[in-house]
Amino acid sequence: MSTDFQQAREALGLRLRELRLSAPGGRLTGTQLAQRLGWPHSKIYKLENGQQTATSEDLRAWAGGVGQPDVFDELDARLKGFESHIRSWRRQLAAGHRPVQDNWNLEVGRSQAIYAWEESVVPGMLQTADYARHIFLRYADLQGSVRDTDAAVRARMRRQEWLYEAGRKFHALVWEAALHALICPPSVLASQLDRLAGIIGMDTVKLGIIPLGASLKIPTANGFWILDDRLVIAEDWHAELWLDDAESVATYLRGWNTLREAAVYGVDAQNLIEGLPHRQGLEDGQAAA
Repeated sequence: MSTDFQQAREALGLRLRELRLSAPGGRLTGTQLAQRLGWPHSKIYKLENGQQTATSEDLRAWAGGVGQPDVFDELDARLKGFESHIRSWRRQLAAGHRPVQDNWNLEVGRSQAIYAWEESVVPGMLQTADYARHIFLRYADLQGSVRDTDAAVRARMRRQEWLYEAGRKFHALVWEAALHALICPPSVLASQLDRLAGIIGMDTVKLGIIPLGASLKIPTANGFWILDDRLVIAEDWHAELWLDDAESVATYLRGWNTLREAAVYGVDAQNLIEGLPHRQGLEDGQAAA
């Protein structure tokens, strides 16, 4: 978890403790407040010590429990301030993948140039519907979230309309490993590779592929997207990071440009895709038919 996020969580915890100790009816012990709220005492301890992230409902209950309901707006503003940067999957996926895709669509729609790096999957902007469907199903299983797969796929496919608008530019970097990963059935991957090969040459897309044997100046690390020069969205197992400070954007752009030096483009990228085992298998199957 990021240092800034943890510091913000600990600061919120200190404020909660301060409110408990300054309750209008007299200071409350942690046990007393827990009894009022019907919570285990350990939850009071974890929230005050920055070991657990509060929800808005937790903060409303706390404000009422210490007899100061008017402070809820302040507490909730603090929470939204640091959660705007660290967006946990548990919270984001509470209503399924579709709302997450809708939020992405809004940000993409505001952007003219997008720089993406994906080391393990084909970028969402270039996915086929079948490939996207399997990605959503895998993550729904991992996170134990609502399965709204068809709605999520439709939202992701709508985002791809951006690629056909004049003046847009999608700069995509993909590690070759992502093109081998059987996160879906082989036939679905073969169709996805066919789609990638067909994208090369579009005036709004510049697709670079980093071969497995390429010399790298930095580790491949995790996937991330840079939207214009205003926002970075990076994905981790527990959360998405939404970073809008200039220093972070500049750091990720340096990382993207460093990775780009190892990529192949145009005919070389097309030859790499066409030589992949699963796409070759598709062509062999078509020839046999």
